[in-house]
Amino acid sequence: MNAIASDAAPAAGPLAGIRVLDLTTIVMGPFATQTLGDLGADVIKVEPPGGDNLRHTGQGRHPGMSHLFLNCNRNKRSVVLDLKSASGRQAFLHLAATADVLLYNVRPQAMARLRLSYEEVRRVNPRIVYVGGFGFGESGPYAGRAAFDDLIQAMVAMPDLSHRAGSDVPRFVPINFCDRVSGLALVNAVLAALLCRERTGLAQAVEVPMFETMAQFVLGEHLGGHTFDPPTGPPGYARILNRFRKPHATRDGFLCILLYNDKQWQAFFEAIGMPAMASDPMFASMAARSASIDRVYAWLGQEIGKRTTAEWLQILSRLDVPYTPARSLEELLADPHLHAVGFFRTYDHKTEGRLVEAGLPATWSVTPPTIRRHAPALGEHTEEVLREAGLDDKALGEVLAGAAAGR
Repeated sequence: MNAIASDAAPAAGPLAGIRVLDLTTIVMGPFATQTLGDLGADVIKVEPPGGDNLRHTGQGRHPGMSHLFLNCNRNKRSVVLDLKSASGRQAFLHLAATADVLLYNVRPQAMARLRLSYEEVRRVNPRIVYVGGFGFGESGPYAGRAAFDDLIQAMVAMPDLSHRAGSDVPRFVPINFCDRVSGLALVNAVLAALLCRERTGLAQAVEVPMFETMAQFVLGEHLGGHTFDPPTGPPGYARILNRFRKPHATRDGFLCILLYNDKQWQAFFEAIGMPAMASDPMFASMAARSASIDRVYAWLGQEIGKRTTAEWLQILSRLDVPYTPARSLEELLADPHLHAVGFFRTYDHKTEGRLVEAGLPATWSVTPPTIRRHAPALGEHTEEVLREAGLDDKALGEVLAGAAAGR
């Protein structure tokens, strides 16, 4: 395991020199801004006096530093501002004047009430890229509605998909799936807007609604026959919705195997001593298998159940087919490949002691991203950042007093 870089480490990565004002909470926005921080941006996390609610969600050693917060807020500096106060708003505008990006995930109406709309912020910084990630596009009837991961999953039919695929009841995907996918969409929007500004000199406001982002994500697979006008069949992708598309039970565990093309199926039949199956009409071609996918997967599941996991691994290791045992979370944490590539990092946090985190998955030949800062304590960098922005002692004192009064 690799040690984390010191808080004193210089900025590095492809976004070194870019400053991001992070006015986001919970998962979607903080995950996006953490990614930008990993890429080298100076991310200033602006929190209300009570802090980001995610500080209090999940396991933790101390109040305000939950495991979820720690895993969404590295490479950031925390500043506490009461944006409803005159001094807090003015301090925020001082920061905005120095920033390349402002990223928020409250509703646009809330930004307008704070008098921090795009029009107001661009008056102090015409070059700022102003990006909002929230529930719904502003031109539709859902505009302004609250949005959380579970709600968006339900609205884009993800529980329905689980039910169609064989779950006894509709179920959510057991991660903050919409938050993280939408967070990556926010990162894409920020990077594209920055590139546009560098090429054309034009800054702009960008809105990334969760609902539309996830609807596109889901329907990429499941528009099905409704891709055509008029429709040629129902929505949905039969292979993905197959109730037998799951890890297959062996005699003592579970195995995932994806036999995809003709060559892989032929090799599999040879290996299990059933070469004649390759000419069975149900298995003879990809089109035939697709037309009978329920029966194909059901047959495969029955066959997998005849041997132990170890026996299957011995057979499949000799074939050029994709396979893996189905892992538990504990087995994922012990994965030898992840440890060999240095994916897990251990470090000593200033207040939380020895911690483990998932590291940076990509490798770069010239400007590698770095982990430079621990997830910050609430308001840890308020004075440091505001002095950098040019606030004098009197203004800083008013900000600090207002933040303390709001806690």
